[in-house]
Amino acid sequence: MKIISIQNNLGIPKYKQIIITVEKGIEEGKLIKGDKLPSVNKVSLEFSLSRDTVLLAYDELKKRGIIYAIPGKGYYVKSIAVTIKQRIFLLFDELNIFKEDIYNSFLENIGNDVQVDIFFHHFNIQVFRKLINDSNGNYTKYIIMPTNLAEAASVIKTLPVNEVYILDQTNPELNSFPAVYQNHKKDIYEGLMKAKSRLVKYNKIIMIFPGFREPLGMKIGFENFCENFIFDHETITEFNNRAIEAGEVYVIPNDRDLVRVIEKSKLQNLQLGRDFGIISYNETPLKKVVANGITTISTNFEAMGKILAEMILQGKKEQIENKSTLIIRNSL
Repeated sequence: MKIISIQNNLGIPKYKQIIITVEKGIEEGKLIKGDKLPSVNKVSLEFSLSRDTVLLAYDELKKRGIIYAIPGKGYYVKSIAVTIKQRIFLLFDELNIFKEDIYNSFLENIGNDVQVDIFFHHFNIQVFRKLINDSNGNYTKYIIMPTNLAEAASVIKTLPVNEVYILDQTNPELNSFPAVYQNHKKDIYEGLMKAKSRLVKYNKIIMIFPGFREPLGMKIGFENFCENFIFDHETITEFNNRAIEAGEVYVIPNDRDLVRVIEKSKLQNLQLGRDFGIISYNETPLKKVVANGITTISTNFEAMGKILAEMILQGKKEQIENKSTLIIRNSL
């Protein structure tokens, strides 16, 4: 009980005083890794506090990774890294160059007293559910990429409601959570609108949309644009060995399909930007130089990471739509 002390009329909430004294005990070497903390009941009786007050303090220390609980036995020191004020659970769908840009930007802007643990669900709902269930209660903040997983919302809602942020894709079931997201339906529609003066030179617009990882909003925005402006169009799920016809323009969300189309055009001796066109989704440095430049519709992924970090640091609870732009190059 010498570790924990509470003072009345100090102007600091009593649960925070518990946290501060535990941190001080660790810094001074009075508590080391593996030491047991006084029980909730002992602290409650000693200082005439409610159990909820003590549990709130211990729960905060647990979320920061400083202590851990063994059911039926008590709370123990897990880490002496008391400078870590927040532990963030970051769940991505997969690692690619776009997600790496978000991640690096987020780390750069979130500060030095924050620990970020990154996980990947690979579009698998069972993996998604297990990672969230295993992390529940162990972090101060949860950042989730739900993608288009059908049961994602119900799993996310098991987490502490005030500690969840949604990243990249959202949906009506997740409207109660703060988010930094792309509006894929709007982005592709507006991108095609800006490219309309060039698209009218082509006979047909074809979207390659496998539909497994790609947001459905892309397909809806594409089809709405083509129908509203009477463009002959088609949506296909795979390219494979399809022959490219002169006068076609391809809208390609997936970079693997982008490579297949360019390779096929070379076999057919077709010149990109003259015989056929390409609009790719998501900007990368390589697209500036590949095939003399690939036109892209893309959001700013670095901005997405920065905005998310600022939201967490400032305690903002907003839904922010990250801006997208069309970058015209020689492929169109």
